[in-house]
Amino acid sequence: MPSLSLPTADGTLETYATTVPRDFPAAADRPFNRVAYAAAHVVPDASVDNDPWLDTNVDWDRTIAFRRHLWDLGLGVAEAMDTAQRGMGLDWPTSLELIRRSVEASRDMPGAVIASGAGTDHLAPDPALSIDDVIRAYEEQCEAVEACGGRIILMASRALAACARSADDYATVYDRILGQVTQPVIVHWLGEMFDPALEGYWGHADHYTAMDVCADTLRRNADKVDGIKISLLDKDKEIKLRRTLPDGVRMYTGDDFNYAELIAGDDEGYSDALLGIFDAIAPAASAALTALAGNRPQEFYDIFEPTVPLSRHIFKAPTRFYKTGVVFMAYLNGHQDHFVMVGGQQSTRSIVHLAEIFRLADKAGLLGDPDRAAARMSGVLTVHGVGV
Repeated sequence: MPSLSLPTADGTLETYATTVPRDFPAAADRPFNRVAYAAAHVVPDASVDNDPWLDTNVDWDRTIAFRRHLWDLGLGVAEAMDTAQRGMGLDWPTSLELIRRSVEASRDMPGAVIASGAGTDHLAPDPALSIDDVIRAYEEQCEAVEACGGRIILMASRALAACARSADDYATVYDRILGQVTQPVIVHWLGEMFDPALEGYWGHADHYTAMDVCADTLRRNADKVDGIKISLLDKDKEIKLRRTLPDGVRMYTGDDFNYAELIAGDDEGYSDALLGIFDAIAPAASAALTALAGNRPQEFYDIFEPTVPLSRHIFKAPTRFYKTGVVFMAYLNGHQDHFVMVGGQQSTRSIVHLAEIFRLADKAGLLGDPDRAAARMSGVLTVHGVGV
């Protein structure tokens, strides 16, 4: 097995020897007993002569190929979400093209599941906006997603957070939009740790008070809500909201710190999943969910437990930069030929952080080809001037 010198937090280098990757079953047609979406990243075209901080050029072939990889593993695709750098490099016109292409690709994949983000990100946040401005922006994107034949994930709105004066404004917006959609949607509550512009969402800074507003909205519109994805990185808050949901409304965990126990559940229920980390750990997620469906809980935990330290590291504060770790995992595992991101976001994490991703991914058995992964890690080290 290959070895290489990796930097440590104290500024020294250590020799790290890779281990044999875990043999995750590769068969499709997973008999899951949980609904499981992976929020998928995008692959830019790194060969284009552009302004990387300003321009969005997507490598559509590699981007769609990664979605096929997720579908092959039995996972659904949550498209054009924050993992795809929505609001951090991916604009609405490109997002809509991504949704269109992905929905079209799903039609060739038996059993493929896809839901796509509709929000207001083409509307610049401004306290001077009106609630009607926000409603019109939501309507535009929801109509566009439905016109593609897509299901909607109703994303949290920076514009709404900027202009809302009270919890009643949130109720007005969500009641209006949910009253118009043609099929049940997944509502997405993204916490301020993922996006600081969303602080005070639902009209309250306190999450528990905000939760009451959210829950009331879901109850009023239960026939138009498939589920709620909550991303607060706090299992107790998720469980509390989960226990108040109306019948038929799912809880989709967005907790990239505590997903294993939330998916496993307790005597009063469980969470389904819509997770960015499933992009990075897709083979393990597929195998673990298969074990859970087969009533093999110990195997479920044996697979998932080594992935949790990796996920917590990728999603460490500032959490909004987690996409860099997700894309780095895709690069190490050969899903793209470069470590470049839309908007130049590959620069948001340090080489020490990336080296720790390599270690933790190896310990979780997630480096499918250790020779390739080590060679690519070595190249990134060289670019950073480490060990030169």
